[in-house]
Amino acid sequence: QVQLVESGGGLVQAGGSLRVSCAASGRTFSGAAMGWFRQCPGKAREFVAAITWSGGTTYYADSVKGRFTISRDNAKNTVYLQMNSLKPEDTAVYYCAARLGPVFVVKTLGFEANFHSWGQGTQVTVSS
Repeated sequence: QVQLVESGGGLVQAGGSLRVSCAASGRTFSGAAMGWFRQCPGKAREFVAAITWSGGTTYYADSVKGRFTISRDNAKNTVYLQMNSLKPEDTAVYYCAARLGPVFVVKTLGFEANFHSWGQGTQVTVSS
C-alpha cells in the first residue's frame, strides 16, 4: 500500500503557474504508476495526467496538454504536477493517485478504477 499526501495548492491568477507535489510513503512507490486527477464542485472527478513507474511515459488529458507537466523523483518518493498558463477552469481539488502493478496500456491510467491509493487532495484556485 502507498500513502499519499498532496501539497502546493493555492490561489493563482489566470496565466500564472503553480506546482503541486505528492509525497508517497511505502516501499512500493518506485514500482507504482502515478496519476493526477481533479474535481470541480458539483462535477465528477476527471483525469489530468499520469506517469509510469520509470517516468519514461506520460499521458495527459487533452484539456491540459501543452500546459501541464507531470514528473517524478523516485529517490524522493515524490510526484509533481507543474501547471503553467493556468485558466479559471483549472480550479479544482487536485488528487494524487497510485497504481500498483503493471501497466500494459498507458491510456488505462486515465481511469480512476485503475488506481489503488489516493491522497486527500489539494485545492487549486485560479482567479480571472
